[in-house]
Amino acid sequence: MTTAPPTSWTTKSLLDWIAGALESRHVDSPRRMAELLLAHVLGCNRLSLYMETERPATEDERAALRDLVKRAMAHEPIQYLVGRETFYGLEFATDRRALIPRPSSATILDELLRVFPPPKRKSILDEIDPSETPDGEAPQPTDTAPPLLLADIGTGTGCLAITSAARLPRASVHATDLSPDALDLARANAETHAVTDRVTFHQGDLLDALPAEARPFDAILSNPPYIPDHEWDGVEPNVKDHEPHTALRAGPDGLQFVAPLIDHAPDRLRPGGLLLIEIAACTAEECLARAERHPLLADARILKDSDNLPRVLSARRT
Repeated sequence: MTTAPPTSWTTKSLLDWIAGALESRHVDSPRRMAELLLAHVLGCNRLSLYMETERPATEDERAALRDLVKRAMAHEPIQYLVGRETFYGLEFATDRRALIPRPSSATILDELLRVFPPPKRKSILDEIDPSETPDGEAPQPTDTAPPLLLADIGTGTGCLAITSAARLPRASVHATDLSPDALDLARANAETHAVTDRVTFHQGDLLDALPAEARPFDAILSNPPYIPDHEWDGVEPNVKDHEPHTALRAGPDGLQFVAPLIDHAPDRLRPGGLLLIEIAACTAEECLARAERHPLLADARILKDSDNLPRVLSARRT
């Protein structure tokens, strides 16, 4: 595909040109990435780009775009260039302190919300003024489910912990990470989404960072490092050259962090509690077998992600 610049620098022509340039360098999702870059420079959302397709770009905007597109074509992650990424409908600040949230991790939340459904949306009756009802009382909430206690191990940007809290108002979350820099980023994201009263962050190694006095958890979630050494050379340059290796690499077999979670997380779950761990597709069978051998785990299975890859281990404590 040609990457020649357009003759007229409108929003539409810029989008087409940037997408073509990124595609020529094999950047994933080039159209979406082009939208992110252009929306960032223009200071608007992606939908607005299609509402003013013939808007001419200013010289300052074109200069900013030239720099960003050059860096993106060199495989610098676009989410780092614009400083944000959308995950499960929420926007998260992103930078080199933590991994970029990805669609594969959404499988964890899909399963969590299937097992622990969020409250139903308010109906029109919930908005009625009490003075307008026959008995003068407003309809009462029907969600009487008990509170939930969740843990997110290796929280990174905080996307799993924060989204869980945002979707489940009855949930409190303990989120851990070995990196204090990643925790600073996660705290900022928690403030953005107004869940700091229900998400508590802890610095430390895996499960050891969880408070010992916490009651057994209803669910433990984790997207730990899981790339085995034999797959490292095949990792895309935008990941390998820019995202933190400590959040990616997991030793010769890819189980350096996954195995301890499978072995020890059940001790911190309540009976019936849910364990969800993102894993490498190449280790799915081994992870499943390990969970099936654990005396405290049942109903172990592998869930597929949006790319139909076996990517999440799910199990329940007996």
